[in-house]
Amino acid sequence: MTADPHRARPPARAVRAWAVRRWPLWELPQRLAVSVLVVEATALGLVIAAAARLPAPEPLQLAHAALLGGLGVLHTEIAIGVERLRRRVMVGNHANLSSVWTFAGALVLPPACAAAVAVVVHLHVWARTGRPRVPLYRSVYSAATIVLACLGAGAVVALLGSGPRPLTAVGIPGIVLALLVYTTINTGLVAGAIAMSAPQPDLARVLGRWDDNLLEFATLSLGGLTAVALVVNPWLVLLALLPLVVLHRAVLVRHLEEAANIDGKTGLLNAVAWHAQAERLLQRSSPADGPRGVLVLDLDHFKAVNDTHGHIAGDQVLAAVAGAVRAEVRESDLVGRFGGEEFVVLLAGPAGAPSELEAVAERIRNRVSNLRVEIPTPDGPLTISGLTVSIGVASAPAEGADLRTLLQVADTALYAAKRAGRNVVRTGTPPSSGSPVGSRRGGEQTPGSGWIVDGE
Repeated sequence: MTADPHRARPPARAVRAWAVRRWPLWELPQRLAVSVLVVEATALGLVIAAAARLPAPEPLQLAHAALLGGLGVLHTEIAIGVERLRRRVMVGNHANLSSVWTFAGALVLPPACAAAVAVVVHLHVWARTGRPRVPLYRSVYSAATIVLACLGAGAVVALLGSGPRPLTAVGIPGIVLALLVYTTINTGLVAGAIAMSAPQPDLARVLGRWDDNLLEFATLSLGGLTAVALVVNPWLVLLALLPLVVLHRAVLVRHLEEAANIDGKTGLLNAVAWHAQAERLLQRSSPADGPRGVLVLDLDHFKAVNDTHGHIAGDQVLAAVAGAVRAEVRESDLVGRFGGEEFVVLLAGPAGAPSELEAVAERIRNRVSNLRVEIPTPDGPLTISGLTVSIGVASAPAEGADLRTLLQVADTALYAAKRAGRNVVRTGTPPSSGSPVGSRRGGEQTPGSGWIVDGE
């Protein structure tokens, strides 16, 4: 007996409805999903309204739009290997450098044509380099933010410029103002989405790092030059392609360097990079300017978080704890992840009393204990709280100490904190320069280690 395929297959309408219900967009928190849809609907509505109000694009404008869109696609194809590698290794917000073409279109094209260039270029970048790691709804939202940014920049040129060449009429001040409007709209909408989706949003994650924002300004500046070249002589636009490809490769080198030094889950220095930078700091420092000491931190009962909520939730907890540690120390202090749930901090500055280091450690401990990590799930947000951390402190002596000794002292103090019941701070005192240095075995000191752990 053979099955009737028409009876076994559900109706096409039911299949489509079921597929819509399974879109990853609906897994987002409700307020975030609604915000995404509102932004996309606003972008679409404004483009339709502008197209209905303005006359149809002229053939030359359509040719300019095709040229910018084609160069955007060509740029992606030339740099496709670099861009895929960048997406794998970079940490934080991603700038794909396509704003050269989208911003140029915003300055010289009608709103509908500029929006078409933005959508074609951005979705082509996603199709060739983003999927499947980047969900389609995120790329559509990003395209919508770029369309709105293009409409804002184009409105500046339309208001300030006049005549057959409004871009020439607005001059440099108008282009700079359009650039600022473009950046404000795009960054604001992206930052808002990140702030609503991140469990523990911080300013650096929401707005991006300074060097990434500087790269975006450089890319937009090149886009302004491309727009001017398009008005003067369209063939000059081709000259923007080679510098852009070279810039792409230069940015990749920086990202590879960061990938070698940064822990991908927390954004902190990894163990190798932390050791190398700490050693350099010790070699450059005099007894008068530090370091003050070392903190070694271990997140208590972290395995229970992974076992109960899964490793994805565990990764977000690690990121939240890393942010808490970073927030309680200075920019000059070195914070790293040693692996697993263990973190380390080298406190820079003149050697101080152990009580000063204990105060820093206590602030970190209190901040971690007050953390509430919100994790979006299909069943609604999951909140993880009640986290605790044990901290071992090693105070640097006035005459200085080598990194290995400070780490051993702090590590031994950490295990003393574990034995004391966890969620406590313990301080160790390094031996004098003539005392032997031992090592910890199973959380205990070897004979002749020469240091003292307070509270044991």
